[in-house]
Amino acid sequence: MARSAIKTRFISHGTLGSKDLEATRRFYEEFLGLEVVRTSPVSLMVRLGGNHVYAVVYSKKKERMDRLYHNGLDVDTDAEVDEAWKLCTEQAGKWGLHDVGKPSARHGTYSFLFWDADDNAWEILSNPRGGYTWIFEQGDLEGRGHFERGFRHKRPDAKESEDAA
Repeated sequence: MARSAIKTRFISHGTLGSKDLEATRRFYEEFLGLEVVRTSPVSLMVRLGGNHVYAVVYSKKKERMDRLYHNGLDVDTDAEVDEAWKLCTEQAGKWGLHDVGKPSARHGTYSFLFWDADDNAWEILSNPRGGYTWIFEQGDLEGRGHFERGFRHKRPDAKESEDAA
Protein backbone atom coordinates (compact mmCIF):
# COMPACT_ATOMS: atom_id res chain seq x y z
CA MET A 1 0.00 0.00 0.00
CA ALA A 2 1.26 3.48 -0.85
CA ARG A 3 2.31 5.74 1.98
CA SER A 4 -0.29 8.46 2.56
CA ALA A 5 0.10 12.04 3.69
CA ILE A 6 -2.70 11.70 6.23
CA LYS A 7 -2.37 8.74 8.60
CA THR A 8 -5.95 7.45 8.32
CA ARG A 9 -6.82 4.04 9.75
CA PHE A 10 -10.55 3.36 9.31
CA ILE A 11 -13.55 4.56 7.28
CA SER A 12 -15.86 5.13 10.21
CA HIS A 13 -19.04 6.61 8.77
CA GLY A 14 -21.08 8.08 5.97
CA THR A 15 -24.14 10.31 6.00
CA LEU A 16 -27.71 9.83 4.77
CA GLY A 17 -30.55 12.33 4.73
CA SER A 18 -34.06 11.89 6.06
CA LYS A 19 -37.29 13.81 5.54
CA ASP A 20 -38.96 12.14 8.57
CA LEU A 21 -36.68 10.58 11.19
CA GLU A 22 -39.40 8.54 12.92
CA ALA A 23 -40.60 6.96 9.67
CA THR A 24 -37.00 6.42 8.56
CA ARG A 25 -36.18 4.71 11.85
CA ARG A 26 -39.13 2.33 11.52
CA PHE A 27 -38.11 1.51 7.92
CA TYR A 28 -34.47 0.91 8.85
CA GLU A 29 -35.33 -1.30 11.85
CA GLU A 30 -38.43 -3.15 10.65
CA PHE A 31 -37.67 -3.55 6.94
CA LEU A 32 -33.89 -3.31 6.44
CA GLY A 33 -32.91 -4.83 9.81
CA LEU A 34 -30.47 -2.07 10.75
CA GLU A 35 -29.48 -1.26 14.32
CA VAL A 36 -30.56 2.33 15.09
CA VAL A 37 -29.89 4.80 17.92
CA ARG A 38 -31.13 8.38 18.31
CA THR A 39 -28.14 10.72 18.58
CA SER A 40 -29.96 14.08 18.73
CA PRO A 41 -33.38 15.60 17.96
CA VAL A 42 -32.32 15.82 14.29
CA SER A 43 -30.16 12.71 13.84
CA LEU A 44 -29.85 8.95 14.10
CA MET A 45 -26.90 6.59 13.85
CA VAL A 46 -27.30 3.25 12.05
CA ARG A 47 -25.12 0.19 11.51
CA LEU A 48 -25.28 -3.42 10.42
CA GLY A 49 -22.76 -6.20 10.87
CA GLY A 50 -19.67 -4.12 11.62
CA ASN A 51 -18.17 -0.91 12.91
CA HIS A 52 -18.93 1.35 9.95
CA VAL A 53 -21.93 3.55 10.72
CA TYR A 54 -24.12 6.04 8.92
CA ALA A 55 -25.28 9.26 10.49
CA VAL A 56 -28.85 9.96 9.37
CA VAL A 57 -29.66 13.65 9.46
CA TYR A 58 -33.05 15.36 9.10
CA SER A 59 -33.31 17.66 6.08
CA LYS A 60 -36.38 19.53 4.81
CA LYS A 61 -34.80 19.75 1.35
CA LYS A 62 -33.48 16.21 0.94
CA GLU A 63 -32.68 15.56 -2.73
CA ARG A 64 -32.84 12.26 -4.61
CA MET A 65 -29.66 10.20 -4.35
CA ASP A 66 -28.13 9.37 -7.72
CA ARG A 67 -27.86 5.62 -8.37
CA LEU A 68 -24.07 5.89 -8.51
CA TYR A 69 -24.04 6.80 -4.82
CA HIS A 70 -26.22 3.93 -3.60
CA ASN A 71 -25.83 1.99 -0.34
CA GLY A 72 -25.25 -1.77 -0.51
CA LEU A 73 -26.80 -4.32 1.84
CA ASP A 74 -25.43 -7.84 1.47
CA VAL A 75 -27.35 -11.09 1.70
CA ASP A 76 -25.88 -14.59 1.41
CA THR A 77 -27.52 -15.99 -1.73
CA ASP A 78 -29.11 -15.07 -5.03
CA ALA A 79 -32.35 -16.59 -3.73
CA GLU A 80 -32.28 -14.10 -0.84
CA VAL A 81 -31.85 -11.27 -3.37
CA ASP A 82 -34.96 -12.53 -5.17
CA GLU A 83 -36.87 -12.75 -1.87
CA ALA A 84 -35.81 -9.19 -0.93
CA TRP A 85 -36.96 -7.96 -4.36
CA LYS A 86 -40.32 -9.65 -3.81
CA LEU A 87 -40.70 -7.99 -0.39
CA CYS A 88 -39.71 -4.59 -1.82
CA THR A 89 -42.31 -4.82 -4.56
CA GLU A 90 -45.02 -6.14 -2.21
CA GLN A 91 -44.35 -3.57 0.54
CA ALA A 92 -43.42 -0.59 -1.63
CA GLY A 93 -46.59 1.31 -0.68
CA LYS A 94 -46.14 0.70 3.05
CA TRP A 95 -42.55 2.03 3.11
CA GLY A 96 -42.63 4.55 0.25
CA LEU A 97 -40.25 2.53 -1.91
CA HIS A 98 -40.01 3.43 -5.58
CA ASP A 99 -38.06 2.72 -8.75
CA VAL A 100 -37.50 -0.88 -7.64
CA GLY A 101 -35.33 -2.47 -10.33
CA LYS A 102 -35.33 -6.15 -11.22
CA PRO A 103 -32.52 -8.39 -9.95
CA SER A 104 -29.70 -9.08 -12.39
CA ALA A 105 -26.07 -10.16 -12.52
CA ARG A 106 -23.70 -7.19 -12.39
CA HIS A 107 -20.13 -6.41 -11.26
CA GLY A 108 -19.45 -9.86 -9.90
CA THR A 109 -22.68 -10.25 -7.98
CA TYR A 110 -26.47 -10.51 -8.30
CA SER A 111 -28.48 -7.51 -7.14
CA PHE A 112 -31.19 -4.90 -7.59
CA LEU A 113 -31.59 -1.22 -6.73
CA PHE A 114 -34.46 0.74 -5.19
CA TRP A 115 -35.10 4.12 -3.59
CA ASP A 116 -36.70 4.66 -0.18
CA ALA A 117 -39.13 7.36 0.97
CA ASP A 118 -36.17 9.67 1.68
CA ASP A 119 -34.94 9.15 -1.91
CA ASN A 120 -31.85 7.28 -0.71
CA ALA A 121 -30.72 4.59 -3.16
CA TRP A 122 -30.18 1.01 -1.90
CA GLU A 123 -28.76 -2.10 -3.51
CA ILE A 124 -29.52 -5.57 -2.16
CA LEU A 125 -26.80 -7.94 -3.34
CA SER A 126 -25.48 -11.44 -2.81
CA ASN A 127 -21.89 -11.28 -1.68
CA PRO A 128 -19.54 -13.62 0.19
CA ARG A 129 -18.71 -12.88 3.84
CA GLY A 130 -16.65 -9.71 4.02
CA GLY A 131 -18.59 -8.01 1.22
CA TYR A 132 -16.48 -6.61 -1.61
CA THR A 133 -13.17 -7.30 0.14
CA TRP A 134 -12.74 -10.16 -2.35
CA ILE A 135 -12.30 -7.57 -5.11
CA PHE A 136 -9.39 -5.99 -3.24
CA GLU A 137 -7.73 -9.42 -3.29
CA GLN A 138 -7.80 -9.27 -7.11
CA GLY A 139 -5.50 -6.25 -7.06
CA ASP A 140 -5.71 -3.59 -9.78
CA LEU A 141 -7.91 -4.82 -12.63
CA GLU A 142 -7.26 -4.48 -16.35
CA GLY A 143 -9.69 -4.04 -19.25
CA ARG A 144 -13.31 -3.87 -18.18
CA GLY A 145 -12.39 -4.85 -14.63
CA HIS A 146 -15.31 -5.95 -12.48
CA PHE A 147 -17.68 -5.22 -15.39
CA GLU A 148 -16.10 -8.07 -17.36
CA ARG A 149 -18.44 -10.91 -18.26
CA GLY A 150 -17.81 -13.90 -16.00
CA PHE A 151 -16.04 -11.84 -13.32
CA ARG A 152 -18.17 -13.53 -10.66
CA HIS A 153 -16.20 -16.77 -11.06
CA LYS A 154 -13.29 -14.98 -9.30
CA ARG A 155 -15.24 -14.71 -6.04
CA PRO A 156 -13.93 -16.86 -3.17
CA ASP A 157 -17.31 -18.63 -2.92
CA ALA A 158 -17.43 -19.45 -6.66
CA LYS A 159 -15.82 -22.87 -6.18
CA GLU A 160 -18.34 -23.73 -3.45
CA SER A 161 -21.21 -22.70 -5.77
CA GLU A 162 -19.82 -24.77 -8.64
CA ASP A 163 -19.33 -27.81 -6.36
CA ALA A 164 -22.92 -27.52 -5.07
CA ALA A 165 -24.37 -27.35 -8.59
